[in-house]
Amino acid sequence: MTSDVFEALADPTRRRLLELVTRREHTAGELAAEFDVSRPAVSRHLRVLREAGLVDWRGEGQRRLYRLRPGGLAEVDDWLERTRDNWAARLDAFEAHLDERWKDIP
Repeated sequence: MTSDVFEALADPTRRRLLELVTRREHTAGELAAEFDVSRPAVSRHLRVLREAGLVDWRGEGQRRLYRLRPGGLAEVDDWLERTRDNWAARLDAFEAHLDERWKDIP
């Protein structure tokens, strides 16, 4: 995973913004209304998400409609899959260790 994507997802406000644009397109004003931070702060968060390739926008008159950029999440999904496989193997080994350790205890 690129550090830009990791850094973008590290912030809870940006994760919430990503959740919102996953459902449907939103203007920056609509998104800002969901938070207790200033509209410029939300715009900065959107810029970080856009630069990381996680959101995109399209112009409609004077408005910018922000939406999820699915391709950006493919990289995250690949990373999660590798991590998930690693943890599954570790948990299987731990289970086998416990089974062996406690096999003689009633």
